[in-house]
Amino acid sequence: MLETSARLLRMLSLLQSRRDWPGADLAERLRVSERTVRRDVDRLRELGYPVNATRGTDGGYRLGAGSAMPPLLLDDEEAVAVAVGLRTAARGAVAGIEETSVRALAKLEQVLPSRLRRRVNALQTYVEPVPADRPGPTVDAGVLTTLASACRDQERLRFDYRAHDGSSGVRTVEPHRLVSWGRRWYLVAWDVEREDWRTFRVDRVEPRTPTGPRFPPRDPPEGGAAAYVARGVSAAAWRHRCRVVVHAAAEVVSERINPAVGVVEAVDERTCVLHTGADTLHTLAVHLGMLDLDFQVTEPPELVEHLRALTARYARSTPPPSAD
Repeated sequence: MLETSARLLRMLSLLQSRRDWPGADLAERLRVSERTVRRDVDRLRELGYPVNATRGTDGGYRLGAGSAMPPLLLDDEEAVAVAVGLRTAARGAVAGIEETSVRALAKLEQVLPSRLRRRVNALQTYVEPVPADRPGPTVDAGVLTTLASACRDQERLRFDYRAHDGSSGVRTVEPHRLVSWGRRWYLVAWDVEREDWRTFRVDRVEPRTPTGPRFPPRDPPEGGAAAYVARGVSAAAWRHRCRVVVHAAAEVVSERINPAVGVVEAVDERTCVLHTGADTLHTLAVHLGMLDLDFQVTEPPELVEHLRALTARYARSTPPPSAD
C-alpha cells in the first residue's frame, strides 16, 4: 500500500489521465478501500484540486476546472512532448499563442531533469522544419482546444461554418479527430444531418456552446483520419493534380508516399495508380522522381511538357557515352 503522499500523487495522475473514474476503479488501482479513496479526494480538494463527485451506480470522480490552475503531473514522455510542442507552437500557425508558448516553455525547461532537457535540445537542434511554399491561415487557439475537448469527451458539436464559396450555415457533428495537414488544421467528424464523414477547415469554424450530448464512438473512416483528410482535402488544395500509373505494387508505392502527398490505388500485383498533386509543377516532378520507380504520366498536358523539358535538361547535363 502506498504512503498517503505518494498515493495522493498517484490518484492525481490517474484523475488527469481520463475524464471519469468510478470509485471502485480508483480503489482497485490504488489498492485501498473506497472509504480511503473518499478521504484522499477530500485531501486533494483541500490542496486546491477541484475533484467533482457523482452519485449512483455510474457515479465516480472527475477532475474539474477550478478558479486557479493547479500543478499538473507529467511523466518523462509527456514532459518531452509538451516541451517540443511549445517550441513548435512558438513559431506555428495557431494565432495568439507565440509569446505565451515561450513563457510556458521557460517555466517547463527550468524544472526539467538534465536527461530530459538534453532530449528536448537534441530534437530542437537536429530537426529543421521545411518552410511552406506559401503561408497558411492561422487558427484561434480557443477554437482548437474546444474542438479537441469535444473529440476527447465524445460530445456532439454545433458550429457555424463558412464554406469555400463564402456561404455559411450551422453544422451538427460528432467530432472524431483534429488533423494538422501542411499549414492548415482540419476537423474530421461525422455529419449528423448528412449521415457521413466530413472534413472541416478549423479556421472556418465558429463553435457554439455549450456542447451537445455524449455519443457512442464510431468506426473511423477507412485508413484513419489523416488518410481521410489526404483523400478529401488534397485534391481541392492542390493547384496542379495528376493521375500517374506506377509500375510497382501498391504496397511498395505506399511506403514511399506520405498520405499528405497522394493516394494509391492498386490495379494488379505489379501496377497501381497514384493520385497526387502540388502547388507547382516543379514540386510535383520532384515527388514523382523520389518514387525511384517507372511510371507513366499522360495528363495534365503542362506536366507532360514539364517532364519532357526536365528530361532534356538532365540529358544535356551529362556527357555522351564513350565509344568504349
